[in-house]
Amino acid sequence: MNEIIKQLSNRKSIRQFTGENVSDEDLELIIKTAQRCPTSVNGQQISLVYTRDKDKIREIARLGNQEKIAEADVFIVICVDFNRTIFAVEQTGEKHQIDKSAEGVLVGAVDAGIMLNAIQISAESLGYGTTAIGAARNEPDAMIKLLGLPPKTFPIVGTTIGVPTIQAKNAPLKPRVPIESFAFEDKYDDKKVKDGVLLYEKQMKKFRVDNNMNYLQSYCEQTASYYKNIYFRKIEENYTKQGFVFKD
Repeated sequence: MNEIIKQLSNRKSIRQFTGENVSDEDLELIIKTAQRCPTSVNGQQISLVYTRDKDKIREIARLGNQEKIAEADVFIVICVDFNRTIFAVEQTGEKHQIDKSAEGVLVGAVDAGIMLNAIQISAESLGYGTTAIGAARNEPDAMIKLLGLPPKTFPIVGTTIGVPTIQAKNAPLKPRVPIESFAFEDKYDDKKVKDGVLLYEKQMKKFRVDNNMNYLQSYCEQTASYYKNIYFRKIEENYTKQGFVFKD
């Protein structure tokens, strides 16, 4: 197995860090590597705001309601940045429209996800641990103020970076839904998806018992605990405050 596939196959979220620093050289390399990601029409409508300031990281942990964030050495927020593309379009005498559409939301979210993956792969290849933090959107108004984000930008997702503890590095990999219920040739198979959920529910319960992780919920329980509510309640309100008014 080649090293890239091996790394990706063993990826795990790391929430325990030693407190050691990410070197300046490594952080610069991670950021430069991430910048090579593809973006829709090469618009480069993504900006990163990163911090090593412990007070800011603790505040991000508080806003996201995730104490473990505070243990990271670096926190990066990945933002959709139509502020950049609006200025670029204005140079041609045209008016920017994509930010007024649902397609604009998808463009930003897709490009942010691609960027997140590159940041994490780069960091992990250098021996660091990471966790994706969707809770960067938990209190968007406060996060926008903390990061000094201008109109037509929005924090999409964040990631921690730090040196993982031995315990975290050696933690078992969580299983995934059966591959036949995940990837389909030619046509989506609804029955396989639902059968896969039931099988995965049993696998996760066994995983919890085998690894003494009684604190873990089952797959269905954990999914329900989040998705039974609209748990980030201020997205539309704060998108509007940031100047995103949809016309479609």
